[in-house]
Amino acid sequence: MKAKYIIGSIIIIVFIAWGASAFFKTTVKYVSFEEARNATRTVQVAGKIDFDDVTFDADNNRLIFSIYDIEADSPSGADRLKVIYKGVVPGNFDQATSVLVRGKPGEGGFIAEKLLVKCPSKYQGTAGETQG
Repeated sequence: MKAKYIIGSIIIIVFIAWGASAFFKTTVKYVSFEEARNATRTVQVAGKIDFDDVTFDADNNRLIFSIYDIEADSPSGADRLKVIYKGVVPGNFDQATSVLVRGKPGEGGFIAEKLLVKCPSKYQGTAGETQG
């Protein structure tokens, strides 16, 4: 009878450890530009788009652009990260104030698997407007 409890407990502990391991392997960490450049696994980084440095390579369906530190007022002098994104470009990319990219370093930049644009002006009310 005692052996059943011991075996059952071991099985439960193994499944809890396996679930926790799977959870931590699938979570994606937010990192700085420097950490993104040196990452060995998928990470997320946020930045403002430098619209003077945006190129679309139609032959390879690639969007290549630079982002700069989200805290900086302008791209000049700010830390920058070259982003290469293969996929459908979000329709509001040209209106975005900032982006969140998820991926890994490669091809001389950061290969984005996912590109999320942030357009806060769409969600902000006009002056004097209140919610209620």
